[in-house]
Amino acid sequence: MNELDEKTILVVDDNEGIRDALIKILKKEGFGVLAAGDGEEAVKILQKNEIAVVLSDLKMPKVDGVELLKITKTISPDIEVILITGHGTVEVAVEVMKDGAFDFIQKPFNKVTVLKTVRKALEKRSLVLENKILHERLKDVQSADHVVGKSPAMRKVMDLVAQVASSSATILITGESGVGKEVVAKAVHDLSQRREKRFVKVSCAALPETLLEAELFGYEKGAFTGAVSRREGRFELAHGGTLFLDEVGDINPAVQVKLLRVLQSGEFERLGGGITFKADVRLIAATNASLKDLVEKRQFREDLYYRLNVINIEIPALGGRKEDIPLLADFFLKMYSTKNNKKIDGISREAMDVLMTYKWPGNVRELENTIERAVVLTRGSLISPGDLPDDIIKSSHDTADITIGEKVLNIPIGKIPLKDIEKMVMDETLKHAKGNKNIASKILGISTRTLYRRMEEDE
Repeated sequence: MNELDEKTILVVDDNEGIRDALIKILKKEGFGVLAAGDGEEAVKILQKNEIAVVLSDLKMPKVDGVELLKITKTISPDIEVILITGHGTVEVAVEVMKDGAFDFIQKPFNKVTVLKTVRKALEKRSLVLENKILHERLKDVQSADHVVGKSPAMRKVMDLVAQVASSSATILITGESGVGKEVVAKAVHDLSQRREKRFVKVSCAALPETLLEAELFGYEKGAFTGAVSRREGRFELAHGGTLFLDEVGDINPAVQVKLLRVLQSGEFERLGGGITFKADVRLIAATNASLKDLVEKRQFREDLYYRLNVINIEIPALGGRKEDIPLLADFFLKMYSTKNNKKIDGISREAMDVLMTYKWPGNVRELENTIERAVVLTRGSLISPGDLPDDIIKSSHDTADITIGEKVLNIPIGKIPLKDIEKMVMDETLKHAKGNKNIASKILGISTRTLYRRMEEDE
């Protein structure tokens, strides 16, 4: 669709004088305009052309404005419809806005009102289409970069990713090790306007303090022992694109000062050099530590923390989103089956039960390694429990989950007396019921009297 199509307005009115006046107003402002003398003619135009906005009279013979609205939304829900009403039809126009009309214009209308309403309709349509494109790209990113999940927690994360990707704001991604912070950072980059440029990664924890500054900002020949030639830093390599700083909490104080300067002014110098460079870089940082705690301990600059934490994306641990385990396991199974040239049909029900019961302290990374190991070791067409590590199998037999509201109690099997388990369940149910013993007793399937008695026995 070209730019003219994106701004094409369909004017529909059986009154030739009003129709011509509207066409003149819109064309003078540079809009592409098509016109119809009645609703039937308008439907034919809609079926053959890309229309952005329909500007239609409410009262017309054959097909009136209300019917045309319904047909338009059936042909393309993205088309915005503005209705033109007479004095006696305002109430009807207000009602049809509930059916999807964008707005209405009263007769007699003026040029300013018409253009203002049409531009607002175009703005809304543009936002809707942009959002739709972003979510389509999001699906591609999810399938290509391991970001899969149907849990409410992960849907919330990916909705936020889609929302902030087109901005230039600095992002801080937080979460335990192995949850997929780099994958989410890459998703932000791939959905942004910088996606054609580089996505440059730096692991701050993997580099010695003395090398991190040189790695980020580059250096000139002779800047230090071993600097035999000039080298560009990661900020220069990421120019126009995205720089991802993993484990940013490990950056030493000297580098923190220089990083703060880049975020404030976009300027830096190479080590041993006097030329100031401008950095056109979108910065995404990640950490599994609490930067707030590091600030309180005076191990991380407070001003830098606020510069990094403009947008915070917190990724939940895998153990708290069990719905995602089958999807992730299947994804890794297909990936490593192809990589190892092995035909594996799936994961047995027994093996999946083990995967679902395990706590995954190493998160998605541990699950990926587990599935890769199982693919390499299995001799059958299905992954079985015997293909999984012994500690995962043992752990799945040792504990069981009891979910009360949003609280998950992990109970070691055979190690806690029944009376203690009952007390834990009663305590959590009371919390869930906000202290209301009548509600708690109904949830537990016991009388209020019994609940009181058991609480007294525990005291």
